[in-house]
Amino acid sequence: MATPEQQTESGWDRMYVDGEWREASGGDTMPVENPATREPFTEVPAATAADVDAAYEAAAAAQPEWAAKSREERLEYVQAAHDHLQERFEEVVGLLAREGGSAQNKATGEVAISLSDFKTALQQEPPADEERESAFFGESKTHHIVQEPVGVVGIISPWNYPLHLSTRALAPALALGNTVVLKPATDTPITGGLLLAEIADEVGFPDGVVNVVTGRGSEIGDRMAGHPVPRVLSFTGSTSVGKSVASAAGSTVTLPALELGGNAPNVVTEDVDVEQAAKIGAVGSFTHQGQVCISINRHLVHEDVYDEYVELLAEHAESLAVGDPSENPAVDFGPVVNETQRDDLLEFVEQSVDEGATLETGGDADGLFVEPTVLSDATNDMAAACDEHFGPIAPVIPISGDEEAIELANDTEYGLSAAVQCDDVERARSIADRIDAGMVHVNDHPIQDEPNAPFGGMKQSGLGRYNGEWIVDELLETKWISVQHEEREYDLL
Repeated sequence: MATPEQQTESGWDRMYVDGEWREASGGDTMPVENPATREPFTEVPAATAADVDAAYEAAAAAQPEWAAKSREERLEYVQAAHDHLQERFEEVVGLLAREGGSAQNKATGEVAISLSDFKTALQQEPPADEERESAFFGESKTHHIVQEPVGVVGIISPWNYPLHLSTRALAPALALGNTVVLKPATDTPITGGLLLAEIADEVGFPDGVVNVVTGRGSEIGDRMAGHPVPRVLSFTGSTSVGKSVASAAGSTVTLPALELGGNAPNVVTEDVDVEQAAKIGAVGSFTHQGQVCISINRHLVHEDVYDEYVELLAEHAESLAVGDPSENPAVDFGPVVNETQRDDLLEFVEQSVDEGATLETGGDADGLFVEPTVLSDATNDMAAACDEHFGPIAPVIPISGDEEAIELANDTEYGLSAAVQCDDVERARSIADRIDAGMVHVNDHPIQDEPNAPFGGMKQSGLGRYNGEWIVDELLETKWISVQHEEREYDLL
């Protein structure tokens, strides 16, 4: 087994399967680039389907012995992984900036919440003790209800919050006795996967318990999702890709745990402190360049405060310090992840202006630095509003009252997150209750994720929930064992 030091010295040109650092079976690699400069800074293996097979086989072979360990033994490994990540906090912040264009506040927050993923796994209530029930039909029989780990968990994580959106599934899966195969996103293979493999190696997890394969989704994504070994497949990404993943997983009767796209409305009523509401709106739209599934995609603002809100939101957009976070930790706003993302964003803006929106600020790009953009005179069916644009674009739509706000908020296929800015909390809660979203935040932005609250969406935004007791439900299986204690008479059915 290669040491972590050897792995680091060689760059990141090995993946981690069955406790070993190994090249891709085909020998190919992929460049990893800093999105701020588009300069490659290392290479990672481009795995093949055979590598995915090897990883799943290793995980399956290791799982019975891992599950047989006591909960306390498993938690010692999870605690050690937490501690190693904590020790490398500043290093990981730098990696998130270099690999994913994360500004300092976002990167720092992501490492912190990833640490909380491990803490939450450590603090989870253990599976319920065996339940015993008397038989409903007949006497002298006892039902024993037990919970067991599902077995192998596959994880496909995205590039926007690569570390956290891997650890939120990995940490509880390991704590509960499952083994893991993780495929990080092509754009962020280090912070989404190889870093965690390195930590697993440093900690000394038994061979095969943690496996990480890096590769292009177009080449190994279907094999990851449709493999017969895993019992649960955790996927975070777009709705269109999520549907394909769910279909592939369903073909092998694998449970798909899906957190998919969003189109979050931010309802702003006429009674608010407009300055505060606009600050909240700016954070909700421009954090991590808007590349967050739960970011504000549409601002639904009451006509009485509309003009002031638009003006203040544009001022916030123009005040952001733009630059390369890996070179200057003081910047607020970095690059988007790649050219495809940039081109799509500029197209959304152009289409919306053609449809009648007014460009208040932004709307252009320098390299991958897309300007923070505010569009006024927007409508719910414009390109930047009806699509999940996944970038720093803030369409502002005027509303006449609460009923129109709710109607527009729900006029989307998505239902992940939402926000309501309203001085009257009772009224705000009434609006929140009627918005079709898995998560709604009153007098705050929707970029929220806490370990003691269920994270997930309605409609086309996914299946299942993450965090705490909610993810536990998806990582354990319930078994019924009945015991007949006395001989009984049997009739043919």
